Amino acid sequence: MTRIAVDAMGGDNAPEEVVAGALEAAADGIEPILFGPKGLDPGGLPLVETTQVIAMDEKPAEAVRAKPDSSLVAACRAVGQGEADAVLSAGNTGAMLAACFLELRRLSGVSRPAIAVVIPAKQGPSVLIDSGANADARAEHMVQFAHMGSVFAEEVLEVRDPEVRLLSIGEEPEKGNQLTLEAHALLASAEGIRFGGNTESRDLLLGAADVVVCDGFTGNIVLKALEGTIKTILDTLREEIVASRRGRVGGLLIRPAARGMRSKLDPDTYGGAYLLGLRGLAVIAHGNSSKRAIANAIELAARGVEHDVVGSLAQRLPERVLASARSEPPGK
Repeated sequence: MTRIAVDAMGGDNAPEEVVAGALEAAADGIEPILFGPKGLDPGGLPLVETTQVIAMDEKPAEAVRAKPDSSLVAACRAVGQGEADAVLSAGNTGAMLAACFLELRRLSGVSRPAIAVVIPAKQGPSVLIDSGANADARAEHMVQFAHMGSVFAEEVLEVRDPEVRLLSIGEEPEKGNQLTLEAHALLASAEGIRFGGNTESRDLLLGAADVVVCDGFTGNIVLKALEGTIKTILDTLREEIVASRRGRVGGLLIRPAARGMRSKLDPDTYGGAYLLGLRGLAVIAHGNSSKRAIANAIELAARGVEHDVVGSLAQRLPERVLASARSEPPGK
């Protein structure tokens, strides 16, 4: 039984949608464990009672220190203490990062854990890393992101020998800011990475590469732009279909194709993203997650446990890459 610690109070739609999603995900082999206040109806799922809640607008580090019995921190602690196999929260992302660093700790030698998001590309899913954990990053950090993303692509997406590309403003090696130029040089010479050069954001939904590397500031902006664009296109298509009789008739004919497109492109299909580089498995879900997104995020967490993503990263991250982080001051 894979035990997923779920922050029932995290997210814009908590606790109703979180509990509903957890109930939907509960199945043979998956046991969501809800963390929330006394009196919360868990619908028959296990409930670990907590007394505090971290709001979406609180300062992350301060909130984690001040609220050790919050649903978010307690859920992370359960994984750190071996009482759950993975943790999921749709709450305050910064607080989730801080709680994971505190309760799960980094893998040996990992300088900067990173958020790996699955992009539903036309040619098959790819990994965008980092998608928001590190607003500021150095070139050597991005080499680590590439290694972590490659292991993730192989273990979870089952991609053999994944290709890695660096997100930039042009495909030419000389295009980009100073960080991108330095990262390109390191990636091009890195062993154990099949580096294919730069790629541009316009190719992400086509399938720019199996793994696309960038700093967290850039990755988060790109991710939200993609999600907003996809949602707007799908919503506009639906509005146009129901706006006229001709549209409704045509809508009946294209319904199977439209449903397939929505299923493939909708961010709710994956529901969340892995925070890689920790000693425990953590999944971060969208703040506005629906019950479907929560259910899919729980299943994503369970797959990460099944494929032993944490163990694979610990074993396969090259020693020479890990060594690059050992000279960093503590806390960096």
